[in-house]
Amino acid sequence: MTIKTFGIIGAGQMGNGIAQVAAHPGGLNVIMNDIAEQFVDKGIDTISRNLDRLVAKDKLKAEQKKEILSRIKPSTKLEDMKDADFVVEAAVEREDLKLNIFRKLDEICKPGVILATNTSSIPITKIAGATRRAQLVIGMHFMNPVPVMKLVEIIRGLATSQETYNLTETLSKQFGKVPVECNDFPGFVSNRILMPMINEAVYALFEGVGTPKAIDEIMMLGMNHPMGPLALADLIGLDTCYAIMDVLHKGFGDSKYRPCPLLKKYVDAGFLGRKTGRGFYEYGK
Repeated sequence: MTIKTFGIIGAGQMGNGIAQVAAHPGGLNVIMNDIAEQFVDKGIDTISRNLDRLVAKDKLKAEQKKEILSRIKPSTKLEDMKDADFVVEAAVEREDLKLNIFRKLDEICKPGVILATNTSSIPITKIAGATRRAQLVIGMHFMNPVPVMKLVEIIRGLATSQETYNLTETLSKQFGKVPVECNDFPGFVSNRILMPMINEAVYALFEGVGTPKAIDEIMMLGMNHPMGPLALADLIGLDTCYAIMDVLHKGFGDSKYRPCPLLKKYVDAGFLGRKTGRGFYEYGK
């Protein structure tokens, strides 16, 4: 199947990043959908600013930027996905929401269209079960920030066909990414390892072992991590971190995955990290 038009559900930090790489270097026409015009406009603005940085570094010409943006069509109606040849869902990490989106996409999209999810932790097999095209459902987990990070974690569901995997792998390479396959377990590989580390850093803060700055500096200077775990949690979004830990805890039934009470408290308070201006650190001042 030839992919000419790429659909993305969600225009937030992951969605607009995926839209950007689909348009450039992917070279595809893109339909970027979200529930309100303001979210789509914000996503387009983010892509425009990202491309401006490439222009400033002489990695892109101004005319190319205009051409790339012209191929990204804003959308607030899920029905627009009827024109897409391949769709990736990048909505917030809520199982009920994702299952509902996939039920609708299954009705809207043309037969044979692959439905991929950028979920960080929810089992692909469960998402596929909400459709009548389970063989065409796959996990396509991009890393944040999408235009910079090379990895795409590709996860097969129980019924995912080899043809679906092959096309998803090819598309990932077209986007300039490195696809790596893993099996369908809660958290897959990336977040099964990363999120417990972040959660343990939150426990260290909760128990008074160190300040956020101290915890992050120790991990950066002592373990050569480019960013401390608490700063990384703020970048990812504390609500997303909590949601992933909750999936791991319920999925494995192991107390070692229990989300730290302090993480839940921050989420309840609306301190979600960079996107709200406050998480373990304060931003925008």
